[in-house]
Amino acid sequence: MLPSIDVIIVNWNAGQQLARCLESIPFSNDDLDLHRVVVVDNASTDGSREALDRRRLPLHIVRNQHNRGFAAACNQGAKGSKADYLLFLNPDTRLFSDSLSKPLRFMKLPHNRQIAIVGVQLVDADSHVSRTCARFPTVGWFFAKMLGLDRVFPSAFPSQIMTEWDHRASREVDQVMGAFFLVRRAAFETLGGFDERFFVYFEDVDFALRAREQGWRTFYLCDAQAYHKGGGTTEQIKPTRLFYALRSRILYAYKHFRWWPATGVLLGTMVVEPLSRVALAILRGSGTELRATLKGYAMVLGDMPRILQTAWRPRA
Repeated sequence: MLPSIDVIIVNWNAGQQLARCLESIPFSNDDLDLHRVVVVDNASTDGSREALDRRRLPLHIVRNQHNRGFAAACNQGAKGSKADYLLFLNPDTRLFSDSLSKPLRFMKLPHNRQIAIVGVQLVDADSHVSRTCARFPTVGWFFAKMLGLDRVFPSAFPSQIMTEWDHRASREVDQVMGAFFLVRRAAFETLGGFDERFFVYFEDVDFALRAREQGWRTFYLCDAQAYHKGGGTTEQIKPTRLFYALRSRILYAYKHFRWWPATGVLLGTMVVEPLSRVALAILRGSGTELRATLKGYAMVLGDMPRILQTAWRPRA
């Protein structure tokens, strides 16, 4: 029996990127059974959801009246799936002819049944391989990043992203980038999907860590490739992107660390890191970066009561 798959794409003003992504999905393939392609639109205003061609793919469109966030939209897209596998795919990606068939064949092998998550080799427009696998973040890593130590002393303070490895070999890893996130549906349902408290960012890290704690594994497969532009639609809103990145960091810390180190991450995020970011923007002479930093931190500070209320609330 052919492995069946649902492809889930969350759209927020992705423009032509979404159309090109859908065009790249191989509907007719002898190695797999494509059940559904679900586009969950988070209240886009650029006309991208209205311009979709429904003729070639088994396309289902979910229209949200407001932006529910990435994690919640992914869960919407996966709801009711009957497929063996779920592929969460960013709209700024494009698939190649074997981007689906190779990882599905890999996951079907009997000795790989404990592998719940697979990522593939992501390349840019010049076919350069991107470094996309990462380690689970620790309290020490968060502080190294706040102080910029991972950039100044990379050998002593390695980045969360595994930049020291060229990503030209397959291996088991902590986490693969959520731009191409292939998951066994059984594992996804056992874990209750993505934690919707993460509006965007860290939802994939959190999911991979919870999967590891339940005995599942994550694997990076270099034999298959997909194109990934990077940056996506969040390049449009840099202050908001910073706000959500910092918000998700605080939520992740309180969820996975003890109370006092999580509070240390909170204080470092709100006291130490703004100073280093502002200093770096001034040294670069970038007024745009400085304004985005100040606005992003002002948004975090204004939302702090709700962030802490969310962090301390058990997951639904």
